[in-house]
Amino acid sequence: MTPVRTVNRRPAALPALVCLALALALTGCSAESAPQAEDHGPAGTSAAAPEEGATAPGGATASRDKGGKTVPAPVRVTIPSIGVDSELMRLGLNKDRTVEVPPAEKGMTAGWYTGAAVPGERGAAVIIGHNDTRYGAAVFHDLRKVGKGAEITVRNAAGGTARFKVTGTETVSKKAFPSQRVYGQPVNGRELRLITCDGEFDKDGHTVDNLIVYAKRG
Repeated sequence: MTPVRTVNRRPAALPALVCLALALALTGCSAESAPQAEDHGPAGTSAAAPEEGATAPGGATASRDKGGKTVPAPVRVTIPSIGVDSELMRLGLNKDRTVEVPPAEKGMTAGWYTGAAVPGERGAAVIIGHNDTRYGAAVFHDLRKVGKGAEITVRNAAGGTARFKVTGTETVSKKAFPSQRVYGQPVNGRELRLITCDGEFDKDGHTVDNLIVYAKRG
């Protein structure tokens, strides 16, 4: 039996979490290169996408929740109502402290943001995926079709599953991304957010909105 490797991730101080939350809107979902982060003020700072070809941190099969206990890391997400069945890569932060997104050539693979909760554990977990890339439609292309009550299942490295029910969706401007509600708000339950790009394209070929799906563990 292959031993499970662990990641010793210390809980961040609240001020650091709040500052980080303000830098996690997704931009440039189908961009040819990474745009620079733009400061729109405390409630609307948008993040740059990584350069295409960038690799997300990975390799570990376990992580620590905010209480410090070791729990298996998530490895797969399924959304039966829209035909999504994707492995999960691990996403951290870029050097400029903006959130990573999956590289364009892996557009059909979603990613778990390791700075948030482990799916199924206490807190709000975040899974990010492209709507489309220069290679075509991507893993969350049909995410806007997800309805209230739809089931989302996340499987972990130990074979366990966490099931969530969609409670709502919203489309927001990247210039007014609700960072505090998505990332920074204290969550006592076990919740999940799915995030992708949405809306019209600007003159640089970037979508102007984000689609957010909110779900709670069933």
